[in-house]
Amino acid sequence: MLLILALATISFANAQKGTILVGGNIAYTSEKIDREIAPVKNNTFEFSPKVGYQFHDNWTAGVEFSIQSSKTEMGEVEGKANNFKTGAFVRYTVPLSETFSVFADLGAGFQNQKVKYYENGLLISDNKVDGFYAGLTPALFINMKKGFGLNFSIGGLGYETLNYDAADYSKFSFNFGKTVNIGISKNF
Repeated sequence: MLLILALATISFANAQKGTILVGGNIAYTSEKIDREIAPVKNNTFEFSPKVGYQFHDNWTAGVEFSIQSSKTEMGEVEGKANNFKTGAFVRYTVPLSETFSVFADLGAGFQNQKVKYYENGLLISDNKVDGFYAGLTPALFINMKKGFGLNFSIGGLGYETLNYDAADYSKFSFNFGKTVNIGISKNF
């Protein structure tokens, strides 16, 4: 396991210079916190496609965006959030064999979030905020056939900011093993 993590941190997939990479990840996170006051349940779904140009056998640069939707329940209070991100990424790939490669994506860009809170069905808060994000995601690529394959990641490093009217929010995350992202990609 430590060897896999070490390989994943240094770097993707049968990249071929001069080709276009089309790919994406789908992520689902579900968490529950048992508290005496009121248990907290949070479910998040995210779809993150990207398109890049492979300008070197190991390097790809391109654009990415992400759509995320989450729902949080805290007793009588329910929160719904929609987050949209758009930015650029650079990917470094290390082929391990014809079937397996490891890669690391470094992405950064702009994000927009809309959050609404309801209590007993009545709207109590409505926020629209903007900010920035940056993230480093190591992953494993499995080449299924002719450049089409599956991407697997189990976390990464991230930083984001959101600017509310009354406050500023920033978050640093180091997450390995808590979430699983599964995606597909194809070299054209």
